[in-house]
Amino acid sequence: MVRDLISNLKQSDSSVLLTGHTGFKGTWMTLLLERLGIEVFGYSLQPTESSLYNRLGRVGKIVEVFDDIRNQDKLNSFFSSVKPKYVIHMAAQPLVRVSYEQPIETFEINVMGTINVINASILTGGVDTIGIVTTDKVYQNNNLGRRFTESDPLQGLDPYSASKVAAESVVKSWINIQKVKGGPQLVSLRAGNVIGGGDLAHDRIIPDLVRGVISNSLVEIRNPLSTRPWQHVLDPLFGYLLGISKVSSGFPIKENAINFGPTEPSYSVEQLIDIIEKNFPGVVKYKFRDFEENDVKESVFLDLDSELARNTLGWTPVWSQEQAIIATFKWWQVITNKKLSAQLSIEKDIEKLIEFYGLKGI
Repeated sequence: MVRDLISNLKQSDSSVLLTGHTGFKGTWMTLLLERLGIEVFGYSLQPTESSLYNRLGRVGKIVEVFDDIRNQDKLNSFFSSVKPKYVIHMAAQPLVRVSYEQPIETFEINVMGTINVINASILTGGVDTIGIVTTDKVYQNNNLGRRFTESDPLQGLDPYSASKVAAESVVKSWINIQKVKGGPQLVSLRAGNVIGGGDLAHDRIIPDLVRGVISNSLVEIRNPLSTRPWQHVLDPLFGYLLGISKVSSGFPIKENAINFGPTEPSYSVEQLIDIIEKNFPGVVKYKFRDFEENDVKESVFLDLDSELARNTLGWTPVWSQEQAIIATFKWWQVITNKKLSAQLSIEKDIEKLIEFYGLKGI
């Protein structure tokens, strides 16, 4: 099944336009698409100085434009010039804490930006399927510890998750428009707490810990009992490709949304720290701190049910949560010690995925 779905994406006229290609996930996705032999175009903001994109020297490696997805004219022009068959929309304001500081901008980027991408796809013509990447934080979460399925009600309490719920509503609305007027098919792709080498985003626990190691400083950790579905970046990215291909083939996806998460129950922050301590003793300096009144309130329990992805796409995580955590720290370890380049380290992980799914020679 998986081999057929990837082959479907590799048709001679196929190409993918990826928004947010200079980000952490976007850079990994670009390299994965290149390894699979699928042409990729990029539309994104300029990369940050410390980004994985810059670390790898990716400027000019693909046809790309650096601009804001809120610039509809520029977006339309780029879509028209490259005429992609598939679109993967990753560009977003992805941080919860930033969303409290910049709520209007968060909604503009995550909602109107999504509308602009869909509209550009329609105006261009020839776009077959659009995958809208949202988050595991779109579900109405009462902290009961149960796994969320795609049919569960959605609700966003903080500006970030609320903006992503709004983006989900945009997708559902355009699916109804598509049924009447035709146009590209759409699917929501939900995952969260993606980890892997090269991520130095602020206010994320593993990047914070990595920065602490690099600077030999103490890292304060909040909410040690909160659980999250920690997963290696390549696992959901590969799932996104399978989901888009399945929708492109005409297969009806329930709720027009697909979850991608670990098979085992989510690990707590405390468990994550224990794994790091066990495998990299004494490397990280940290302390847990008590919740303070001015702290951003986040969900305590978060877990996804990925049965739909397993049954309809043949998708399953290559890395367990523990393996993903260890692999992320080992990535930084070999890079810092100059035992392997960032490029080769990423290629090594991609080859592991290729071998897992039996895609050699495809």
